[in-house]
Amino acid sequence: MKLNTQHLKSDLLSGMVVFLVALPLCLGIAVASGAPPFAGIITGVIGGILVGVLSSSHVSVSGPAAGLIAIILAAVTNLGYETFLLAVVLAGVFQLLLGIAKAGGISSYFPSGVIEGMLTAIGIIIIKKELPHAIGYDKEHEGDFYSYQLLDADKGYFSEIIQSFNYAHTGIIIVTLVSLAILVAFNKLHFLKKIKAVPGALVVVILGILINEIFKATNPALAITGDHLVQLPTASSIGEFFGQFRFPDFSGFKNPAVWITGATIAAVASIETLLCLEAGDKMDPQKRYSSANTELKAQGIGNICAGLIGGLPMTSVIVRTSANVTAGAKSKLSAIAHGVFLLIAVITIPGLLNKIPMACLAAILIMIGFKLASPKVFKHMWQAGKFQFTPFIITVIAVVGIDLLKGVGIGLVVSTLFILWGNMKLAYFFKKEKHHEGETIHMDLAQEVSFLNKAAIKQTLAHLPKNSTLVIDAANTVYIDYDVLELIRDFVNFGSKDKNIAVTLKNFKPAYKMEDAMHVHSEQD
Repeated sequence: MKLNTQHLKSDLLSGMVVFLVALPLCLGIAVASGAPPFAGIITGVIGGILVGVLSSSHVSVSGPAAGLIAIILAAVTNLGYETFLLAVVLAGVFQLLLGIAKAGGISSYFPSGVIEGMLTAIGIIIIKKELPHAIGYDKEHEGDFYSYQLLDADKGYFSEIIQSFNYAHTGIIIVTLVSLAILVAFNKLHFLKKIKAVPGALVVVILGILINEIFKATNPALAITGDHLVQLPTASSIGEFFGQFRFPDFSGFKNPAVWITGATIAAVASIETLLCLEAGDKMDPQKRYSSANTELKAQGIGNICAGLIGGLPMTSVIVRTSANVTAGAKSKLSAIAHGVFLLIAVITIPGLLNKIPMACLAAILIMIGFKLASPKVFKHMWQAGKFQFTPFIITVIAVVGIDLLKGVGIGLVVSTLFILWGNMKLAYFFKKEKHHEGETIHMDLAQEVSFLNKAAIKQTLAHLPKNSTLVIDAANTVYIDYDVLELIRDFVNFGSKDKNIAVTLKNFKPAYKMEDAMHVHSEQD
């Protein structure tokens, strides 16, 4: 597959930032799952390089996912690691079959309010889970900081954060504050924004290492050691390096529990991947569409390969994807580069990487979390109206209070109830059944257009012939869902340009603000 090297420099720098974020996540998730730390690295490398090449997404990044920790831990405990690897291979086969069967279309039915709520909730969770690392609290194992649970009924809300101040480490707090100051400066100061060759995250890591080395030489009490540093597996020889790979026990084919585990992993991983893919497309500044079916096939092949050599199951991961978009990624080359950096690092410089304070990486993730959960997001969703804000805020609360999949499920139920409250009808009518290049195509929207109609409209827009003229008429429409309006705006701004399609919007209500769409002549009859 031909890769886009037009933005090589920005993609490589973005890949470096994602690598810095992915490294501790790979290790932490692996250990929290009861797997060898090296297993997380294997999955990160395969998710970056192989899935990156096969995926149609320009910004999505794959790797081991915190949402699978509980499933993996139970499977490793009950089956043993080698038999568990066979379940990972089977999960990949199931995903590949789902992609071939074109089951990925379900992602088009995720309403934007739920997607935005999921992203915002994960931003809040990231901040909460990284604060202990930023302060110096290490009573619980590092891997737990990457779980998708925020509220612990046994300990009380936010008790972990409060308790962490009892274990505060002065040196770690200094490194955290310096790191945050650097990241804010790179985001706010104009002259630093223009320095694309050196990302703020890389500066944070370098200075974090230097500051800690100064602490060791001048004031050992401030020095950062042990679990507060990155802990990458090291090998003293080539044989020892390859000895870290594990292989599946194929005798487990006869065990029904292996098939059940494989099917469970495939279902959960596929849902998380499709959610992230849809969210990634929304975060993509260029608003490009990704094929959900292609993504399922890519993930399936990735999981097959990971299971065969000792890796964990993977999904498309929102934290990495968010970091990728925030860092300015322009193409899939960024995701591939992050996988290459992981591979090179684990082979060549594990000792140097093990000098990186976790506080530096916590600061990077806290900034990512703040951007996802920015007050601007709440304001934007509030202004979008109750049909958007209510599912959004309920999704945020449910994901934060329960977990990712259940929270999204609750959000989807609420969105569906809101839509069914109205009168659902056909989304649009065409004046011609077949279309050819160069002709004028009329799309007459129906009385009610909901997010459930989004998939059909999206597919139609994607298959319009080149060099044609599209007239979208809302004369008969009483209600158009926010998702559909956003889909039309994105098509006008970006999708229509690729095929040289001229778009005219007619009879859209002023409240829809369709005049904000670029290069559109809005007609009012």
